[in-house]
Amino acid sequence: MVHEKIYGNTPCFLGGSKADLHDEKVKENDVLIYGVPWEGAVTWGDYTGCELGPKVIRLNSARYSGYLPELDNVDVLEHYRVGDLGDVDVVPADTVETMKRIEKFAIKVWNTGKFPIAFGGDHGITYPIVKALSEDINGKVGIIHLDAHYDNYKDYEGDLYARSTPFHRIYESESVRNESIVHMGIHGPRNAPETGKYAAEVGASTITIRDIRKSTDIAALAKHAYSIASKGTEAVYLSICSDVLDFAYNPGGPVDGNGLTSFELLELIYAFAKQGVRGMDYVEVYPQQDTNDNSSHFVTYAVLYALAGNIIHEQKQ
Repeated sequence: MVHEKIYGNTPCFLGGSKADLHDEKVKENDVLIYGVPWEGAVTWGDYTGCELGPKVIRLNSARYSGYLPELDNVDVLEHYRVGDLGDVDVVPADTVETMKRIEKFAIKVWNTGKFPIAFGGDHGITYPIVKALSEDINGKVGIIHLDAHYDNYKDYEGDLYARSTPFHRIYESESVRNESIVHMGIHGPRNAPETGKYAAEVGASTITIRDIRKSTDIAALAKHAYSIASKGTEAVYLSICSDVLDFAYNPGGPVDGNGLTSFELLELIYAFAKQGVRGMDYVEVYPQQDTNDNSSHFVTYAVLYALAGNIIHEQKQ
């Protein structure tokens, strides 16, 4: 199989075609992929390199079709045409300018009305993407945030846009209804006490890993989370950090134990998409830490499950 290249030796994601926001033909696509190869502050030791995520995710997607026999034999690529927009032109070492560029790019993507999927990069990219969505719909956004951590510190050594701060920026903005934020999968001692306090103070909901594990019906729990995120909002956005997965399933992500299995995460993604999400991101994939690129490969699974769920949602409309 020969894939069109998005840049260098890198194929367009999942065998899609090049897309250009300045070309009317972009509207011929149903799904728009873009990368945000950004890593800002808060690097622990030599655990770094998530700016390589978009490239390696694309490289490994070339292995896959869109066919999912376990989901009633759906072939996602029979339903959707995938366009790859390439990457946002980030500015290394200039966080503020990069956030502006991400927002400017994202608003153009949202304006197409297509289903957008962003690959990080670190989790700091979510704030400008969500802000742009709110501008596009001229209303409030609800967020389902799948993560081991709240990512809602006030700042990191003065940096307001570090990977550990995006949800505090979201709390402070008018883009999102804070009571419609669901922090889901939260677990582990790399959270600090103040982060749970911040979430509670603004009215955000927390569904921990134990809540998920103790639930006898993951689809029902997903429906409950979605009902919170959709209340009083015009759109629901899905943001996924790789470390919501247990490190056994995520060798190319931050090291966090007691997380979700790959099955559990895919079931949640599928359940949310069936109910209707406006777009999504998948962040914090570190190819340099992952000899076999297991975590980068898994992103394609996550995308396909989201799109399979979206097919069902559209059929209900």
